[in-house]
Amino acid sequence: MSPSFGRGAMTNSWQDMQNSEVFLIAGSNCAECHPIAWKWINRAKAKGAKVIVVDPRFTRTASKSDIFAQIRPGTDIAYLGAMINYIIENKLYDEYYVKTFTNALLKVSKDFKFEDGMFSGFNAETKKYAYTTWGYQLDAENKPVKADSLDDPDCAFAKLKEHFSRYTFETAENITGIPAAKIKEIADVFSAAKPGNILYALGMTQHTTAVQGIRCYAILQLLLGNMGKAGGGIQALRGEPNVQGSTDMANLNANLPGYIPYPTNAEKTLQHFAAKHGAAQHRPIVALLKAWFGKNATAANNYGYDWLPKNNPKNMPTQTEFFGHMEKGQFKLLFNFGSNSTVSIPDRKIVARGLSKLEMLVVTDIFETETAQFWREPGIKTEEIQTEVIFLPAAFVYEKAGTMTNSSRLIQWKEAALEPLNQSLPDLDMVDLIFKKMRELYAGSTDPKDAPILNANWDYGKHADPLKVLEELNGYNDSTGKLTASLGEYLNAPIGTVSTGCWVYAGVTGSGNLANRRNNADPTGLGLNKDYAFAWPGNIRVLYNRASCDAKGQPVDEKRKLIWWDAAQGIWTGNDGPDVVDKTKGPDTPEGKVAFKQNPEGVGRLFTATYVSGVPATPTVDMPVPTRGAGMTVDGPMPEFYEPIESPTANILHPNVQNNPCAKIISTEFGDVKDYPYVLTTYGVVEHFCAGAITRNIPWLNEIMPEPFAEISKSLAKKIGVKEGDKVEVSSARGKLVVRAYVTDRIQPYKVNGKDQEHIGMPWSWGFASLSPGPSTNNVTMAAIDPGAGTPEYKCCLVNIRRA
Repeated sequence: MSPSFGRGAMTNSWQDMQNSEVFLIAGSNCAECHPIAWKWINRAKAKGAKVIVVDPRFTRTASKSDIFAQIRPGTDIAYLGAMINYIIENKLYDEYYVKTFTNALLKVSKDFKFEDGMFSGFNAETKKYAYTTWGYQLDAENKPVKADSLDDPDCAFAKLKEHFSRYTFETAENITGIPAAKIKEIADVFSAAKPGNILYALGMTQHTTAVQGIRCYAILQLLLGNMGKAGGGIQALRGEPNVQGSTDMANLNANLPGYIPYPTNAEKTLQHFAAKHGAAQHRPIVALLKAWFGKNATAANNYGYDWLPKNNPKNMPTQTEFFGHMEKGQFKLLFNFGSNSTVSIPDRKIVARGLSKLEMLVVTDIFETETAQFWREPGIKTEEIQTEVIFLPAAFVYEKAGTMTNSSRLIQWKEAALEPLNQSLPDLDMVDLIFKKMRELYAGSTDPKDAPILNANWDYGKHADPLKVLEELNGYNDSTGKLTASLGEYLNAPIGTVSTGCWVYAGVTGSGNLANRRNNADPTGLGLNKDYAFAWPGNIRVLYNRASCDAKGQPVDEKRKLIWWDAAQGIWTGNDGPDVVDKTKGPDTPEGKVAFKQNPEGVGRLFTATYVSGVPATPTVDMPVPTRGAGMTVDGPMPEFYEPIESPTANILHPNVQNNPCAKIISTEFGDVKDYPYVLTTYGVVEHFCAGAITRNIPWLNEIMPEPFAEISKSLAKKIGVKEGDKVEVSSARGKLVVRAYVTDRIQPYKVNGKDQEHIGMPWSWGFASLSPGPSTNNVTMAAIDPGAGTPEYKCCLVNIRRA
């Protein structure tokens, strides 16, 4: 979503779902996994909203749908591409919105090409694209040239139209197994109702084509004019209550907090960083450095930029890749907070091999997880492992204060309800104690590598106070010595005069702890609840809401008014916080027309072109140019369908390019469809959470869901000669496990390229430890990851199944 809109977060909110007229739920079983979403969907259904569910299984969410389509795992781009093609060919798109709020009219470079499944610029040796041909045609002022009409063959809309013309309903049926008539029905229903809402979760992200699948959602919503509107948008349903918070704080190695690009070793100085990423990233990194290094960060020393370790782009392993690097000796110590990789990583034998080569492993968790005792797993040669393992007992969620940021970008403060048991501590206290002791040990050092530790601004009290951390994230104004009052104050202050540990959180404590607000009033009836907690950025509840207005700045939907231009007062105002460049710039100004201000073009991107706004010049620390760079999709400026790494069939769109050419493949063992003829997809169950470290230690949940299983169709059960409850062996090229068969109508065979295809569903939340041990499905899954997000392809691989 970030390359499309400028931000990667959920665009609307849970409560806003009540405003939708139609839902496309694909890649999510929200009735079970996100019941709060389902609460608000039910309210919309009561008012007549339609629900479309696309899933490999007939889930509980599907049972409440108006339209259900069973899909072959990993083939979403095919049916979504057919929808895009149908909408364009039949002119079902919102022409005003497309011309005004997207890059549809901007002319693409004449050097751009797409041939036989490959975009121009591919390097077969590095498995990466060079983006140079993906740009725009630029004028003398370095601005994209704008076409006169959508029929111009060079414009982004024409490129999109041509690209997706191959995606017919019949082609999509052959790839996905969804009947062509059903895909057309989905396209008709979703495009007819306004506003339409799209929900997805791990069912969409856990593929080697994940980013491009979600790009299809972005293109659909831009074409239909559903972005920036109440009841519209795209809702990324996060996996647990604070996943959004963890991404805000940079749990990905290419980011700093607030989604600032992490500097690489090519950006040796702050000036180099500013020249590459522009003023839009220069301001927040300076504010972040001031938060981290306090008074030690000055203009004279480039705000401590030299103290920030730099990434090496050639050696940036994702979590799935870490373990191979551990095995090779790159890492000596691993701090493992709340992650149970021994259960959760695909092709999980790679985890034990990596952990076995560490000098020290420190695990912080509620219970002694499989990762905390990896050497005890049956079959592992304990005597050959020299890793020293230290377990630090952690306080449970209800035993610690702080904030959680949910999918709605809603930052909510909570107090500790209970005292931690048996000397267990909150994570913050542990990190605080470890850092303070480290600083004592480094005291007096003159080694440059120790300077970041000695110069860090670290004072959260004798016992670390989470409110002090939140205030650091909010930031301070040097001129007043007070907390920054709002996002606007941070944005308008001279660079170097304000600090913030995460700039998108600016304002959260500027007028008291706004995350602790609990005023549930909703005078608009739109579910905005502006005085309940604090949503980033700037307490805006619906992102890109400038796109909800017409050319005069007035709402296009009188029933769902978010913001508007008040000509008498000369300001953008409304029921929500205006997501605009400048509240004083009216709709007749260039700034006042911008709906996607985080993108350098100021519009939503149907085609993710490489582009940096601003006229090239020599940058300075005070005002570097260019001003803003575009987020890129590393595997193509438009989505393209590729088969999963392990697939039962050939890619009928381009047989010479079977899989995503940029996918990172970590596993070394792969199965042939002759030996492993069935497609496996994995999922969670409502009774167990993630890797089960907590829930498998709760007796009553174990009683309800005592063991893993293999969900198979009645036709497959008959074929292999098993009945409900029989034990079966599920195997892949990487491993095997024995579980009970769950024979059901919820999974049905389908046709792929004219051949019958069966698939299997399995939950993955078990491991060898806990009160309820069980075999792990990740024995058989494959470690291959999306090249942009780094998410493994858990949702599809090839397996065999037989009676055990």
